[in-house]
Amino acid sequence: MIGMTYDLRDDYLAEGFSPEEAAEFDLKETIDAIRENLEALGYDTDPIGNMQKLTRRIAAGDSWDMVFNIAEGIKGFAREAQVPGLLEAHGIPYTFSDPMVLALTLHKGMTKRVIRDMGLATPDFRVVEHMDDLGSVELPYPLFAKPIAEGTGKGIDAASKIPNSRVLASVCERLLKIHDQPVLVETFLPGREFTVGIVGTAKEAAVVGVIEVILRKKAEPDAYSFWNKEKFKELVEYRLVDDAEALKAGEAAIKAYRGLGCRDAARVDLRSNAAGIPHFIEINPLAGLHPGHSDLPILCRMAGMSYRELIYKIMDSALARQGTGMTDFHSDRRRQPTDFYEQSSRYTLRSA
Repeated sequence: MIGMTYDLRDDYLAEGFSPEEAAEFDLKETIDAIRENLEALGYDTDPIGNMQKLTRRIAAGDSWDMVFNIAEGIKGFAREAQVPGLLEAHGIPYTFSDPMVLALTLHKGMTKRVIRDMGLATPDFRVVEHMDDLGSVELPYPLFAKPIAEGTGKGIDAASKIPNSRVLASVCERLLKIHDQPVLVETFLPGREFTVGIVGTAKEAAVVGVIEVILRKKAEPDAYSFWNKEKFKELVEYRLVDDAEALKAGEAAIKAYRGLGCRDAARVDLRSNAAGIPHFIEINPLAGLHPGHSDLPILCRMAGMSYRELIYKIMDSALARQGTGMTDFHSDRRRQPTDFYEQSSRYTLRSA
């Protein structure tokens, strides 16, 4: 039995969250797609829901052979780690990374410190926790500013590229107030932007593909922003790339993935400097899984891997981490997909 933990966007919109506040939470389409494909692979599923619902289910004595976890959480830098932490406390295995990795990678500043210690290229940066910290930002302009622990482009817009100290102060003041968290200020990189998809764990982890994110003329400039992501059909072009620079991005991404201890699957974002050297920007170890709107599934499709194959590989990696007993328990029921393009027509796909 595979439990499913997630935060449903409609639930939070009904509670009064704004569309941007709820942007990281999942659509019902995503939950339905994961469940449909898990069942097509031979698993029984049990949709659980968010942290609160999981807590009540465990308190009632429920348990599962594995939990497919995509819950983002609501509050704090460790919000993505809360569900895995609860599952670990009760000895219930789950997909994707552990609490330590999820807490670390949500905080972009802490992640970049680890990445830098690993010897990987990442833009120079400062963390602004209060307006008094602006004096410590002694980096050459232009800069780039964003909330330190958000995803889906939240807090990123046309004003994120910072030309001078006056604009830096204005943007930081706004971000600190709206998002109630520190601001990451880093050197702006003028080169190409890449997203790298990875599946597997440790030495079995592998790059699925690299896509380049290209902003169209009407897009907000210089940033893969919240607005650009929301209006991707009109504003963004995605290209599967395998040139020398893209291959360097893939190499840096897999080093970051393994070095941070990510598991099962993730997405890594990089951007090149003026010399064409890809730099680590951030990693998402709980990458979005909407079949038509999320970067990782679309990247996989462009690279020749169907959505069902992606779900299969995530589960296969998670089961392998549990040892042969767990794998053998399901071996008579799991069905490996044979069609790389098993995909429901109801999902709108980003064009290559």
